[in-house]
Amino acid sequence: MRDTEQDAQRLLNGSVRRSYDSAVDIDWDAPLEDGKYFLPPNLSALYDTPLWHRMTPEQRIELSRQELANLLSVGHWFENVLNQALLRMIFDADPASRHTHYALTEIGDECRHMLMFGRLIEKIGARYYRQPRAQLAITSSLPRRLRGLHLWVGALIGEEIFDTWQRKIMDDPGMQPVVRRMMRIHVVEEARHIQWAREGVARRMRYASWWEKETIGRMVGFGGQFFSDQLVHRRIYARAGLNADEAYRQAVANPHYRQVKQEGFDKLRRFFDEQGIFRGKARERWRQAGFIA
Repeated sequence: MRDTEQDAQRLLNGSVRRSYDSAVDIDWDAPLEDGKYFLPPNLSALYDTPLWHRMTPEQRIELSRQELANLLSVGHWFENVLNQALLRMIFDADPASRHTHYALTEIGDECRHMLMFGRLIEKIGARYYRQPRAQLAITSSLPRRLRGLHLWVGALIGEEIFDTWQRKIMDDPGMQPVVRRMMRIHVVEEARHIQWAREGVARRMRYASWWEKETIGRMVGFGGQFFSDQLVHRRIYARAGLNADEAYRQAVANPHYRQVKQEGFDKLRRFFDEQGIFRGKARERWRQAGFIA
């Protein structure tokens, strides 16, 4: 398709102008700064809860370290899934097409991002978070399922919500400098990936079958709770030295964190509304997961 090739060429041009290599664009040897957070306090799932008000500044900083390590771990497995799906997409595609070239460019970007996430987990003195067996079984099956409209919608769910939070992190002077730098690099390169996925959704919705639209429109509803379960779980609080059960109960019931999730999802929700993505009970499922007011 001519539009597809033109879109891909434009994104390829952008990749030439603005791409990074974290091995040289991040000062990994610079020491961490005392008293600085790893995530903004108001993005924490425990922010403004009774437990939060009992915590010392040192405990809050340690919690932010663990929450960042978890966020990076989620980003690592998501980009792994996306890369596998993109490789499947272009397996029998024309190797001379610009669409294939941009897919390969994005795969390269995502490989560098995965490396960057891993190095940052190590830099901040944390350990990665392995998914529980049940979640891992779902995640490992995704590359075979993400095709067509499913691929583009799945990519946006994994990219746009994080992007909203990343933009807040990179502009916050209270953050560790290495964290702000990594987020800025990721925001710049993910902007192209988000644009490609949005164009993919809009294009696919113009000619997808009724069955494809209905299938993804209903299945997308399960993404909210699955996504939420990756962000808030007891292991984060146990590693931060807190009472894991108490912290988890307060986090999932925290009205402030529901607002954080809603702000992160709002831009994507509006795009899904414009494209007519939600079908059946999908919107209600995202509301139950706390991403829609």
